[in-house]
Amino acid sequence: MKIINSVLFGVFVATTTLISFNSCEKEGGCGSSNVSASGGNKSHNMGQNCMQCHKTGGEGEGCFVVAGTVYDTLSTNTLSSGKIELFTGPDGTGNLVHTIQVDSKGNFYTTENFEISGLYPVLTGPTGHKSYMSSALTSGECNSCHASSNRIKGY
Repeated sequence: MKIINSVLFGVFVATTTLISFNSCEKEGGCGSSNVSASGGNKSHNMGQNCMQCHKTGGEGEGCFVVAGTVYDTLSTNTLSSGKIELFTGPDGTGNLVHTIQVDSKGNFYTTENFEISGLYPVLTGPTGHKSYMSSALTSGECNSCHASSNRIKGY
């Protein structure tokens, strides 16, 4: 009987260990730092709502505060560089609160913790041209509003 109990206990421990390694959340969870960088290429899923995975309990590395994708003026190709600046006032006025670089795949994202509600984004494209969002942010899930028919455009 002791041998059977030991075997059953071993199977239970092995099964429990396997289940814990198959968790949805990546190692580090929301404590993981994950910030886009100019020239970086580790991002993926351009145009998708990044925060479907990069959230508490999600499959993505870190919990994004702001994330999205920028496209050319025709909305056909992603921009391979640029930056998103977040200001306290419209049209680049007020205080600059945060800057996020656009990576080589056109994505921008950050896990750095700051309050985004009420901030106004400014996209500076690779040519230096600035595009302004006329309303303040209510969410950092940029691709949830800027889907295929309303993409973030720059040049």
